[in-house]
Amino acid sequence: MRIVRRGQGAAGTPAEQRSATFTGLVYADPLGGADGATFASVFFGPGARTYWHWHEHGQLLHVLTGRGWVCTRGETAEPLYPGDIVWVPPGEQHWHGAGPDSVMAHLAVSLGATSWLEEVTAADYGTACGCQSAAARA
Repeated sequence: MRIVRRGQGAAGTPAEQRSATFTGLVYADPLGGADGATFASVFFGPGARTYWHWHEHGQLLHVLTGRGWVCTRGETAEPLYPGDIVWVPPGEQHWHGAGPDSVMAHLAVSLGATSWLEEVTAADYGTACGCQSAAARA
């Protein structure tokens, strides 16, 4: 057994680099890591979301509060609610974030390296969430 105390293990990504991987108001709190896994508590303001990205060995998300969305490239976005757990397989391009009218917080466990891609546009976010008016606000 190993207890990873906040800030131990893998170093978190500097704030100035994280700003290039999220749209909207996001607080990402790197909690540390162990054995190739990194842990982060992430809070998304309404309409906030990650950029498209993928993980070398997959990612586990546990929704703690609020309502949000997760979307695999080329598929329909799925709603997220408190208590939901999402497994994203290795190499699957995806994004996740809050709904247009709610905050969302989740614990993210990322396995291996994360590869960041392009921003999820306001139009794509609005379409994915079924809320075209979100595009005007994002």
